[in-house]
Amino acid sequence: MDHVDVIVVGAGISGIGAGYHLQDKCPDRSYMILEGRADMGGTWDLFRYPGIRSDSDMYTLGYIFEPWTEAKAIADGPNILNYVKRTAAKYGIDRHIRFGHHVTDASWSTEQACWTVTAVSEGREVQYSCHFLFMCSGYYNYAKGHRPEFAGEAEFAGRIIHPQFWPDDLDYLGKRVVVIGSGATAVTIVPEMAKTAAKVTMLQRSPTYVVSRPSEDAVANRLRRYLPSKLAYALVRWRNVLFGMYFFNAARKHPVQAKERVLGMLAEHLPAPIIAEHFTPRYNVWDQRLCLVPDSDLFNAINAGKADVVTDTIARFDAGGIVLNSGKRLDADIIVTATGLELQLLSDVRFRVDGEERNLADTFNYKGMMYSDMPNLASSFGYTNASWTLKADLTCSYVCRLLNTMRKRGVRQVTPVIEGDLEPAPFLDFTSGYVTRAMERFPKQGNRQPWQVHQNYLKDLTALRFGSVDDGVVFSNPEPSATARNAETQLA
Repeated sequence: MDHVDVIVVGAGISGIGAGYHLQDKCPDRSYMILEGRADMGGTWDLFRYPGIRSDSDMYTLGYIFEPWTEAKAIADGPNILNYVKRTAAKYGIDRHIRFGHHVTDASWSTEQACWTVTAVSEGREVQYSCHFLFMCSGYYNYAKGHRPEFAGEAEFAGRIIHPQFWPDDLDYLGKRVVVIGSGATAVTIVPEMAKTAAKVTMLQRSPTYVVSRPSEDAVANRLRRYLPSKLAYALVRWRNVLFGMYFFNAARKHPVQAKERVLGMLAEHLPAPIIAEHFTPRYNVWDQRLCLVPDSDLFNAINAGKADVVTDTIARFDAGGIVLNSGKRLDADIIVTATGLELQLLSDVRFRVDGEERNLADTFNYKGMMYSDMPNLASSFGYTNASWTLKADLTCSYVCRLLNTMRKRGVRQVTPVIEGDLEPAPFLDFTSGYVTRAMERFPKQGNRQPWQVHQNYLKDLTALRFGSVDDGVVFSNPEPSATARNAETQLA
């Protein structure tokens, strides 16, 4: 059984970042990355639907250590995937990846102070061991999207497609398309398909807040002409971080004014009746994630008559399309069910500690990355109100701080331990459907630090980069048995 100091699970944007930070800050530690799929990139390799892109700017979605130098700040999926692959190759991280290894089980031994990780590769189980397990596997189920069943589906004569499993052979030239949903995926697909389809209709149950911004950042592109790329990247990154935090906090503090501001921005692109009926949500700004419309592409498609929005609910499908509860119908040759993701905690890996199975839903989350009474285990989970990578970079750095602290103190185990009472709260304070459907399967957060999950980069930066590593955790040094000592000697 191969042994390394750290096993990273997942070779997406978080896992590649973890590889860099381990090499940079813990160069004396060995690591491997286990990736269930045949290639790296995670989200950006999985999704292939038309127009796939980020809804975060690349100055915050990009790594803190590797500047984004392309002209477009709102990048498409293939460019983001290339960026991740270039980064992995540049720093030699790709040499540590074992593809086609889907992790299913992880078992901790206190006596040996190590994890035994079981993965399925080419139809058979293989095992590896490590002292620290770092889960960077994302937050949703790659094998299954959220897909409600609709009455009459079997009668529909056309094709029904879920964006997570987009077929290579789908031809929508001159076709009538209905996209069910109003989130980021639908807002991306509609204007892209509208370029060649006869008509694309976005069918939504209720409106979502959408904002437009240029796909290129003129200030960033100008700075790169006069400053070193790393300095220009850092300045734009901080500008975007601070502006995003300001807007989020202002929206939470002054919801009425925030709503007026967002709807006022829409008035620059769409007629008032369309805004009132289809783009005015019932909830407050940032109760759910805002949808980004780069270069006003969705609004341009609507104004050109190539796309429209219908706010209604579905009664049933029939051979020619969708019958709505209002009595209206939408004719369609293709129906796209952009109905969301299925959240999944740590890839549904089965965890055991000293033979006892542990359900992470029964734990409290520590600093947004570890779990109460779970030794030598961390996970990367990004922000819901900002770029994923901002938090992933901080998490990776903190894991390295823990590893270096353990090495310096000569201890083998670090475990988050609750002292006193904690009042439980949901892991995420967000009303989006994909979040509320899954929160019962996630750990809880507490009502005090360090058991709270902040959606605030500056708070996390202060706590994770400069705060104590001793608050809420116990560093220990369980004595290994003679068998364990012999095994480690042989592995060394």
